[in-house]
Amino acid sequence: MLKDFKPVLSILLRFIIVYVVLLLSYQFYLNSFAQLGLDPFSRCIAEKVKDLQNFMGYPTSLYNDIKGQQIYFKVKNIYATRMVEGCNAISVMILFASFVFAFYKGKKTFIFVFSGLFLLYVMNVFRIVGLNIVMTDYEQYGKMAHDFIFPAVIYGTVVVLWLIWIKFFALKK
Repeated sequence: MLKDFKPVLSILLRFIIVYVVLLLSYQFYLNSFAQLGLDPFSRCIAEKVKDLQNFMGYPTSLYNDIKGQQIYFKVKNIYATRMVEGCNAISVMILFASFVFAFYKGKKTFIFVFSGLFLLYVMNVFRIVGLNIVMTDYEQYGKMAHDFIFPAVIYGTVVVLWLIWIKFFALKK
């Protein structure tokens, strides 16, 4: 009977191992920057958001709150939003990569994961830009945008990438 479930258990075990290893590595990374405020990856995203918003005509500056481990976006002279570690989408990226590695298919797995991570990075930058614009120009929709619309965008991207991986790569002979 266990023989029948061996493929499923193998996939599940790979997922759990990759997920735990990536999660522990990320936590180690965060702990190493705890005294410096927000981690460098989150700062990088904040800088990209600021650059894109300035390019789009939304004058933006950043205020670094080291003690609070956050960065505030000042858009059009309004403190529109703040970015904390959870806004960097790393936890979503870890979940995405763990699932894809659970259905490991050699070299193409790494190519797909790196391509997917890049797409998620770009989508996350646009998600934060969109949220800043909503909070600046349409504040009455801010809570709905933050809690429902923009999470649906990032998680929806992950689900679409998973479906592509399964349909065109993992189950293909």
